Amino acid sequence: CGMLAAQKRATPETVMTAWISHSQFHLIVFYVTLTVCFAPELYRSWFRHSEAGAVNRDRGSHLVVLLTIGAGVFLAIFVANARLPYTQITRHQEGAFWLGIALMLAGFAFRHYAIHVLGKFFTHTVATRPGQYVVDTGPYRLIRHPSYSGSLLTFVGLGLAMGNWVSIVLLLLGAGIGYAYRVRIEEQTLCADLGQPYRDYMLRTKRFVPHVW
Repeated sequence: CGMLAAQKRATPETVMTAWISHSQFHLIVFYVTLTVCFAPELYRSWFRHSEAGAVNRDRGSHLVVLLTIGAGVFLAIFVANARLPYTQITRHQEGAFWLGIALMLAGFAFRHYAIHVLGKFFTHTVATRPGQYVVDTGPYRLIRHPSYSGSLLTFVGLGLAMGNWVSIVLLLLGAGIGYAYRVRIEEQTLCADLGQPYRDYMLRTKRFVPHVW
């Protein structure tokens, strides 16, 4: 009876909704998905060197992206574990979890599809290679930075899987700040190195979301 009374006094805003911490199966799914999505990124970031002949124009953008995303992830985890009122996803928690997992994997797949289409011109730092040209096939037909679009989708999924609305905002804010600086450097470099063909390409495409943004 005491337990029932306590449940009645608790409001949806004060109930911790990170229920996955009490489910071994969901925790395994969560951590496996994290590993699938982020281990390849860490490998490429820290262990792969620049391609031979590539001219580095990064101006620290790679480090900025790593720091802002890292800060966003840290704060998102902190908020999700702090059990703050009004921040939890309190309805359809399991559905939100599985939707989050699906979005994480979809974002991962889309990012790597974009990397595959870009081929030898893909680098983790801002750099151009001799003979580089404008790639406007596959996802690049409508958006200029589909690999970042995939990453943003993954972060939305991560926040949903955490069960916290504020975590979603923090993840997108961290990634958004880093990508905003990175994209500005990238597009300045590509306009300078590829010239008018890239400027024309910018006029007919959006950065992240087709026909929108």
